[in-house]
Amino acid sequence: MKSNNEQNRFDRLMDTMRKLRAPGGCPWDAEQSHESLKRYLLEEAYEVIEAIDAKDHAHLKEELGDLLLQPVFHAAIAEEQGEFTMDDVLDAINEKLIRRHPHVFGEEVIESSEAQVANWEKIKKEEKGAERKTALSGVPPHLPALMQAQKITEKAARVGFDWEHTDQVFAKVMEELHEFEEAMLSGDEKEMEAELGDLLFAIVNLGRFLSIDPEEALRKTIRRFTKRFGHVEESLHARGMAMQSASLAEMDLLWEEAKKLEKS
Repeated sequence: MKSNNEQNRFDRLMDTMRKLRAPGGCPWDAEQSHESLKRYLLEEAYEVIEAIDAKDHAHLKEELGDLLLQPVFHAAIAEEQGEFTMDDVLDAINEKLIRRHPHVFGEEVIESSEAQVANWEKIKKEEKGAERKTALSGVPPHLPALMQAQKITEKAARVGFDWEHTDQVFAKVMEELHEFEEAMLSGDEKEMEAELGDLLFAIVNLGRFLSIDPEEALRKTIRRFTKRFGHVEESLHARGMAMQSASLAEMDLLWEEAKKLEKS
């Protein structure tokens, strides 16, 4: 049987946050609001992703704690303002999980993850009722643009607004690339921006068709670029050269060297 100390870890965390917010506590914590904390919620979520990508379990444990602090912080503020409590938050998510998994907590039969996703969306739509006005409703506008585009194309596909074959999507990407090239040659900045957006959207859709997460793909490319750039920078430094004084040809040779080292 667990001790009271073990049973009340979450309550202790809430009590710690209440003390930080109370008179005589921490001035910075006391000054925060739902609005001021928005940036930290995003930052902590991305730091969790970074720890997962690094396969650093000790770091992941720490970052999960930092992320958990954010809903605790928001719940403490809401409690002070008489809006809701952490108990309300926990009850709501527990009830939602049970309600949206009738094949686990009820008698409905679902035999694949695809069927569960479709059923989840169906239940969500029924819950929202008139609040959800279109098939594309419910995509948070503050998501990163690539992720937002992916979710929108997924929702459109669920109601049949989709290509039938991958080669059709690839052809659309090439069509958008050509239109962007025409806009670039025209020098029209607004047209270039619009066509670049269309091209990125088409590429996201192609990624969805190929089961490639565009946000994850781009993050990996950024990591590769950063690592290769570091190799170029360090190699030039070892030769007593600054990047500004190196030629593009010299840097390109070192870039290709970095790529070979990755493969080996």
